[in-house]
Amino acid sequence: MPWVAILIVVISLWIVSYFIPIGLWISAIFSGVEVNLITLVVMRFRKVPPRLIVQSLVLARKAGIKDINTAVLEMHFLARGNLTAVVKALIVADKANLELSYKQATAIDLAGRDVLQAVRVAVTPYVIKVPSIVGISVEGIQLLTEVRVTVRANIQQLVGGAGEETIKARVGQGIISAIGKAKNYQAILSDPEHISKEVLANGLDAGTAFNILSIDIADIDVGQNIGAMLQIDQANADLQIAKAKAEKRRTMAVALEQEMLAQTQRARGQLIDASAQIPAALAIAYQKGHLYGSYKN
Repeated sequence: MPWVAILIVVISLWIVSYFIPIGLWISAIFSGVEVNLITLVVMRFRKVPPRLIVQSLVLARKAGIKDINTAVLEMHFLARGNLTAVVKALIVADKANLELSYKQATAIDLAGRDVLQAVRVAVTPYVIKVPSIVGISVEGIQLLTEVRVTVRANIQQLVGGAGEETIKARVGQGIISAIGKAKNYQAILSDPEHISKEVLANGLDAGTAFNILSIDIADIDVGQNIGAMLQIDQANADLQIAKAKAEKRRTMAVALEQEMLAQTQRARGQLIDASAQIPAALAIAYQKGHLYGSYKN
């Protein structure tokens, strides 16, 4: 039937155009990129999108990046990398005169970092907002500090370098240490810049993916007087100890009093017992004449 033949032809043409992207090949040639048609066909069998590879290659060549070919692009795609982000990052780095090779860019991408965002941070500084830091001065005054850290991405340390959380932790530790070493809390309030300079001089960005440009104290609030609270707690504890000792002495005094009362009652009992024996003794003495003889004499 004629319509069956037409359908077969259409399906055949679609299969041929799918596996042999002639249009994409012609577009690449007009864009000044030499791509082998057989290479595009092989990409289909490798489950690599030829359009993505060709577009990435064209974009890189138009931007003047020459150390890229279809083989390395295909390899990075098969490694589950973000090909578009890598190419755009290379273009941004090239325009900003940053040293970034294709090998570095793919390594950063495969390491799980956003390579395009990293390059943008390397060009435009980024502000890290550190959560409120609580430090204690020498007098025991609690100081709540808000800090802003301005950083620039270190391209050479993006692979293996510590991230933003490490910067926050180190800055927080440095602020707490600087507050504790200050002469008093009033000196901190009057010159917070001194603390930020001291913290910045400690090289907190060593081994991280960032270069710290500045540490700015946004705000310092005075919190509780921890020293006074500790003294009050200590005084309450001493008072409780004194009360316990006084109660112990009172209990011992009561016990001694009860013991003395018992001894008094025992002595009274002995006196009564002795008094009860006197009449009997007199009677015996009278019967024996001892009492009469003594009276007669």
